[in-house]
Amino acid sequence: MTSIEATTTVAQAAIDDSQATPRVLRDRMLARVEERLFALLAQERAYWTEQNPDALELVDCVGTMVASGGKRLRPAFCIAAYLAAGGDPASQVAVDTAAALELMHTSALLHDDVLDESELRRNEPTAHVRHATLHRERDWHGDARHYGQSVAMLAGNLAIVYAERLLATCPPAARSVWGELSTELMVGQFLDVRAAARFQPDIPLARWIALFKSGRYTVYRPLSVGAMLAGGSPELLVPFEEYGLALGEAFQLRDDLLDAFGDTDVTGKPARLDFKQHKMTLLMSFALQDEPEVKALVGDDLPHTDPDELHALLIKTGIKDRVEAVIEERLKVANDAVSAALPDAWASELHAMARAAAYRVK
Repeated sequence: MTSIEATTTVAQAAIDDSQATPRVLRDRMLARVEERLFALLAQERAYWTEQNPDALELVDCVGTMVASGGKRLRPAFCIAAYLAAGGDPASQVAVDTAAALELMHTSALLHDDVLDESELRRNEPTAHVRHATLHRERDWHGDARHYGQSVAMLAGNLAIVYAERLLATCPPAARSVWGELSTELMVGQFLDVRAAARFQPDIPLARWIALFKSGRYTVYRPLSVGAMLAGGSPELLVPFEEYGLALGEAFQLRDDLLDAFGDTDVTGKPARLDFKQHKMTLLMSFALQDEPEVKALVGDDLPHTDPDELHALLIKTGIKDRVEAVIEERLKVANDAVSAALPDAWASELHAMARAAAYRVK
């Protein structure tokens, strides 16, 4: 390509960007995020093929999760905020940072499946189950279950290492938000485990865990990272926070409902896993605190409560509808926050993203 042709191509791209809808601009950048993820993993495979091919099983453990069909919500919110705040669609730093968010999510999923002893993720055996099976098939020494869990935890750690590598050129303001995101995710995970062990209905704590374990790192912090990458417009940070926190809570509450009432064939995860793991979700906090019938059925032994009986009782007592009402209210708060702060086109795009996240629709 000649220099004249290259200049013409860049100019044409700029015209295309200026005429594109918010959804098209966002999706173009997300396509580059996807390319960046798989280029990084391909480079790692090539490197370890030369260094020590045995290491490929760990690299591929990360790659399999990345390629398994996630919704890419965190990169999408990051890129949307970046563009809505006036960021350059050609930015490589924004693409790398959004890809790092997906790798952080990959890490969280690998670790979550071990902590929850889940056997399915996206309708496939989880990493720790898959590697325990390999251990048994190879007739190796030691405990197969422990081996599988060890591989999954190490793969989760490796995904964080890859994320950090992608953040090499991330500016300090956005890097600071990344640090907050990482800390909140870990603390939220711990409090979730602690609340399950303690097993006392606590609605404020359940809402707090829903925010920090999932909500903040799914919506609010990715939005903040994107805004910071674009220059951190002060007038957008507050509405992004209001939108992100409200939608993040709605997103986690939808997860609670899908676990309790969803279909494994649709969700790709075991049904009613929160019951088995003693999770003190907002749904269960409502039920145990306010519904004597539920309290009498469950007592202090949720894992051994008949899941079908509990499922029917939660519907009968209206708990499902109550959580749905909270989701709808949170969605309205989120939409109102950006309606007054963004141009109509970007506000409409964030409204559509909010509904998709809260109701798991496209």
